[in-house]
Amino acid sequence: MRTTLLLAGLALAAAPGLARADDAKPWEGGDATAGKTVFIKCSLCHYAEPGKVKIGPPLWGVVGRPSGSVPGYNYSSAMKAYNHVWTPENLFVYLQQPMKVVVGTKMAFVGLANPTDRANVIAYLSTLK
Repeated sequence: MRTTLLLAGLALAAAPGLARADDAKPWEGGDATAGKTVFIKCSLCHYAEPGKVKIGPPLWGVVGRPSGSVPGYNYSSAMKAYNHVWTPENLFVYLQQPMKVVVGTKMAFVGLANPTDRANVIAYLSTLK
């Protein structure tokens, strides 16, 4: 009986097209409308419009943009050296604890601990193009 269950489990784990826990991508499937509400926290320092700078750079077009690349914005040396593209996955990690991901960043924000909030704000940021 145990052998049969073990073999069945191995067959399911190996079956193509079946989702497994290690395939989870928590940055996907966010709700852009809910993300716009979460973005209120971000809007204290960032505009969601192109070319408008507050304390931080504009987040218009941020998804897919190289880090530290908005012309005319004075990035910290830490952000200039970060050298990543703001993919949804990278944003998901960064937005959890920005000051720990990019040590020395000027972004004095504790982050978004809730993974749903991060996925939602990423979905919203993805609409800004």
